[in-house]
Amino acid sequence: MTKQNQEPVVMLDDKEMKVSDLTPQQQYLHSQLLDLNNQETRIKFQLDQVQASKSVFEKAFLDSTKEQADEVLETETKTLEN
Repeated sequence: MTKQNQEPVVMLDDKEMKVSDLTPQQQYLHSQLLDLNNQETRIKFQLDQVQASKSVFEKAFLDSTKEQADEVLETETKTLEN
């Protein structure tokens, strides 16, 4: 039997079982678990994107506050010198 024609299997307590040998309820639960695993992978992927974007915005925010602080200090220094 080639890999392309192999029937899907699931591992249960170190035993390999064909999905077609499972009861309808077990097949349903197996499908739910597969879908949840896929969702978890997508969510982790999205979280990586969110964290990277958040980092960019945090840096931009910090840079802008530093610029503002530098402007205030420069203005105060000029005022004191006059």
